[in-house]
Amino acid sequence: MRLVVGLSGASGIVYGVRLLEVLRELGVETHLVATNPAREMLRIETDYDADYVESLATKSYCIDDLAAPISSGSFKTDGMAVAPCSTRTLAGIAHGYSGNLLLRAAEVCLKERRRLVLVPRETPLSPIHMENMLKATRAGATILPAMPAFYHRPKTLEELVDHVVGKVLDAFEIEHHLYARWEGPGSRP
Repeated sequence: MRLVVGLSGASGIVYGVRLLEVLRELGVETHLVATNPAREMLRIETDYDADYVESLATKSYCIDDLAAPISSGSFKTDGMAVAPCSTRTLAGIAHGYSGNLLLRAAEVCLKERRRLVLVPRETPLSPIHMENMLKATRAGATILPAMPAFYHRPKTLEELVDHVVGKVLDAFEIEHHLYARWEGPGSRP
């Protein structure tokens, strides 16, 4: 399996980092593109540096490299996840604006009918945000908000993050054991 992973500048950069860690553990080939605001969020929200995050990917690209392989539909992938997906990035994707490599790679997924999973991390949502989510969904994207569940009774922040990352993996039909699946009200993890 080959996936593109985009990191944009929304709060919640830990979702993208954890996604890359898990995909690496599972042996999935990953192609990473991060916006400059995403790199800033790494500094603000985590103790990770860009070198560590890039080392998790099979290949990493500069945000301005519009000649990168992931900018072309002839470069075969199984899709792309943008985690987190800022509302700015969401707007670009929803309106077909491919002004950087992350936006172009997302556009390629839509035009080639490949799975595109967007993990918006914003609250509250304005009508513009919701309209952009609907527009992106109608174009073929999956909107997967960073909304962890609590039925599995998470005890740590890591368990909450893993639930969202697990839902992203589910969208690509990638088997994992990041959280206990719902088995009904009589069962507890």
